[in-house]
Amino acid sequence: MPRVSRRLPARWPNIARQLCFMLAGCAMILVPGCASLGLSGNGEPAAEPRSVAIFVVSTREGEGGASSEAPVANGARFSLQMIGVPPDHEPGRVERPAFGSEDPQKHFIARRRRSLDESAFFAELASHISGRIGSNRDVLLYVHGFNTSYDEARFRLGQIVDDGRLGGVAVLYTWPAAGSLLDYGAAKESATIARDALSKLLRRLSELPDIGRVHILAHSMGAWLAMEALRENAISGSPDLNGKLGDVMLAAPDIDLNVFRQQLARLDPSHVFVLIASNDRALSLSRTLAGDRQRLGALDPNNPSDRAALEELGVKAYDLSRESTGLIGHGTYADAPLAVRTIAAQITEQRPQDANVQAVLGEKPVDSTIIAVPLAPLAEPSSPAANLPRGAVSPR
Repeated sequence: MPRVSRRLPARWPNIARQLCFMLAGCAMILVPGCASLGLSGNGEPAAEPRSVAIFVVSTREGEGGASSEAPVANGARFSLQMIGVPPDHEPGRVERPAFGSEDPQKHFIARRRRSLDESAFFAELASHISGRIGSNRDVLLYVHGFNTSYDEARFRLGQIVDDGRLGGVAVLYTWPAAGSLLDYGAAKESATIARDALSKLLRRLSELPDIGRVHILAHSMGAWLAMEALRENAISGSPDLNGKLGDVMLAAPDIDLNVFRQQLARLDPSHVFVLIASNDRALSLSRTLAGDRQRLGALDPNNPSDRAALEELGVKAYDLSRESTGLIGHGTYADAPLAVRTIAAQITEQRPQDANVQAVLGEKPVDSTIIAVPLAPLAEPSSPAANLPRGAVSPR
């Protein structure tokens, strides 16, 4: 049998040295991108994305493309979803890729989704509420406005829950609302079609075992939709959802002022809070499209007649004009961190039994240090105090 030599060829030490240099070079190249390997730039473990659970009720036929702008044939579609929030999320923003694929470390993403039938949906909701106490038994129902895609709606709710450190259970009601400004009339018809399903959802939520209060945050045309659904329930004999109605927060409501008076006549105005901005350009355009009819969300408390109208309604109003962001200024309620905290403080106002209760949604405790912006009553334009931050208009 031939003898096997264990001696390495003479050239192998050189090859080994070259290989070491190559590996060292590769290591240097990989260092800047090591976060993708689960490490931060300083070698520490990278922070994990946070998760927000949202229950979704949709009257859209699908979730993307043309089907997401078509109404479902009958009823609604139900699901439970987990929304991923990037570790370095900036309050007031919904970070999404401008192009290319999404990155869980940088962007809001849909992490998981489970379709449910109607009975399983409400059973799952009840199980999420069971065992909680205080404000953590509450539901926040979000109704988006015109020109909002399916993804924009669910990621926006995820952002609001995370920014506001909200406890309780988050529910999204989404309807076919996307499109251009030329589709405004069609969107209003879609909102009209979506009233009955929303009215039924409100009724079913109020009947859940152990439910606390049902809070509503509705934006733009979605505010009209929410008020119509509440009005339907009021006409059927339940104006306060059998005592379960919490705060109804209307953000930049695209509602004709006279229509709102009629809707409010069926409800207790003390439940209703209106977030207004006189410099909202979207509502200015809506007013033009509606034949120069005043929109509720664009009232100016510094205008005596507008202020008188707000006080006559008996609702509370928060003026966000100075917090307005962007060219249009229609999404200030969620874009401005101060506005989000104001909303959160309002709907998580502690009741005596809420003390020291830990939130179980959003992986954060209810933070009693989150308080509303100093919302002092608005000063008259001629008063020296008129230069102070604008705030709440209390009912007379």
